[in-house]
Amino acid sequence: MPKDSAETKYFTVDCPNRLLFAEIADKWSMMILSVLDTGPHRFNGIKRCLEGVSQKSLTQTLRKLERNGIISRTVRSTSPVAVEYAMTPLGMSLLGPYRAIYTWTCVNLSEVNAARLEYDGRQT
Repeated sequence: MPKDSAETKYFTVDCPNRLLFAEIADKWSMMILSVLDTGPHRFNGIKRCLEGVSQKSLTQTLRKLERNGIISRTVRSTSPVAVEYAMTPLGMSLLGPYRAIYTWTCVNLSEVNAARLEYDGRQT
């Protein structure tokens, strides 16, 4: 990650990279892409995999990911009409970084929990 002062421009309020980062690095986006990594899913199939996500949050996140070209939305002319979501090649390119973050959480969870306990102990 670049650290020189010329690179800090990426964190200005109007920087498009900052907006994109916010839109692809939130928890529901990461979890949705993890679900879609197994193949295309319908809305309710995704919702069943993500305990605690509201219909509104799921809808907003799916739209955001589709707008950014990360997932595709296909309407199937069945009875009733079915809508299916799938990863695009651009979305698939995010899987490596997402897997690395997930692996980091698995490897470091006990250390993070210890740090939380220590911090919480200092707060009381």
